[in-house]
Amino acid sequence: MLFDRETFRKARLARDPRFDGRFFIGVRTTKIFCRPICPAVSPREEHVEYYPSAAAAAAAGLRPCLRCRPECAPGTPAWNGSSSTVSRALREIAEGALDANGVAQLADRLGVGDRHLRRLFLEHLGAPPIAVAQTHRLLSAKRLLDETDLPLNSVALAAGYGSVRRFNHAFRETWNRTPRELRKTRRGVRGPGLNFRLRYRPPLDWDALVGFLAARAIPGVEHVENGTYRRSISLGGVPGIIEVSHDASEARASELSLEIDHPRPQSLLGIVSRVRRLFDLDADPVAIASALSSDVLLRPLVRARPGLRVPGAWDTFELGIRSILGQQISLRGASTLARRLVERYGRRLESQRPGVTHLFPGAEVLSGVDLASIGLPRKRADTLSAFSAAVASGQLPLDGSATPEETRERLRSIAGIGEWTAGYFAMRALSDPDAFPGADLVLLRAAGASTPRDLLGFAERWRPWRAYAALHLWQGANDGNLHHLLHLDGKPSRKAAAGGR
Repeated sequence: MLFDRETFRKARLARDPRFDGRFFIGVRTTKIFCRPICPAVSPREEHVEYYPSAAAAAAAGLRPCLRCRPECAPGTPAWNGSSSTVSRALREIAEGALDANGVAQLADRLGVGDRHLRRLFLEHLGAPPIAVAQTHRLLSAKRLLDETDLPLNSVALAAGYGSVRRFNHAFRETWNRTPRELRKTRRGVRGPGLNFRLRYRPPLDWDALVGFLAARAIPGVEHVENGTYRRSISLGGVPGIIEVSHDASEARASELSLEIDHPRPQSLLGIVSRVRRLFDLDADPVAIASALSSDVLLRPLVRARPGLRVPGAWDTFELGIRSILGQQISLRGASTLARRLVERYGRRLESQRPGVTHLFPGAEVLSGVDLASIGLPRKRADTLSAFSAAVASGQLPLDGSATPEETRERLRSIAGIGEWTAGYFAMRALSDPDAFPGADLVLLRAAGASTPRDLLGFAERWRPWRAYAALHLWQGANDGNLHHLLHLDGKPSRKAAAGGR
């Protein structure tokens, strides 16, 4: 979505949280750049420049504001007119792709030339990839200084600095202070452990989001209790546990609380990045609602559930297995099968929390066992084995290097994986805002379509937000707002009620 200077001016003067992270304000007189919600006195318009990213502002020679903390701004919306290549590259940069390797290697993984990648970054973000990575590293380190009690050398390691010397130099260059001096200026009280506040653009329907995840939670791996989501994680073979909760109080408005229990500092920022995708925190709910509300079918659903998000996935392989397990059966049946799989093949955690006892088994493990032993039909067991083998061998990369279209095509080439599974996987595992499971029975009934092909034609009006349209229809069915569309001859359709398996 494109905005003109007048829109930016009004947004910053109103300190409108809907624009937080969409652009940054550079002040020529102070050489500082801020978020639109900065509490400082608003500068005069003639002293202001607007930048599409924090990296663009930093590249212009500006330093981050210490009051509004640009490092805490929500990320770029999943769909803002930028290219799919840029979105995939940003995802990899957030997980450290340029900490050890160069732009050429990143471009090669994405299937483009490095000059083309630089051009796309300049066009959409106003800064080249290396500048974006450097700014991300600097702001991430600043955030770790403020929000954790990690030793300074651990902060440097976690943020991707190769040495404490480089870490110190970057801070002196930017703020004219050492990291130790900046840490002494932080405000607020930090509790024990590693706790992060994750900002998002309001509104957010937390009840619907956590309810969706609770209904599809993998027993032993995920657990939802009293509105708190808890799960096991593994990065680099090292296990851990995360907890995510939402405090709706005014003091904590527009943010989630993330508690991380993981021993490796260098994994912290990757964990934060994954959790943001899991809860779709970089979405722009106002833009999405504005687009979908123009449709007469969706308008009442959008009004009933403002801020509805598309739940993502912590691990793409895990989500693929869970999607295949859920084919043509109820949510309860799929959960039973998932529990058996985890208990038999998952790794038991030494340090446990209520409801979280195991790590989900990896592709290498599941590709070498007979999955029919957990009570699956032979064909479905073969599909799971083929999917696991394709991931384990690298024939089906799930690391974001392939485009969503390429990944869907490779998924469909596996016997037993059809349009529904591929579309559902793209929605949640690939965070594709326009993905659409065109064979879903709830969606077919809601649109009055007789075939998936007819439904896909009907859904063209919902582009580029078809994933959010699907979530609104599923949620509407769950809330009873599509009651008249979910019955055949007066009897509820059991399969239709399992939309979004």
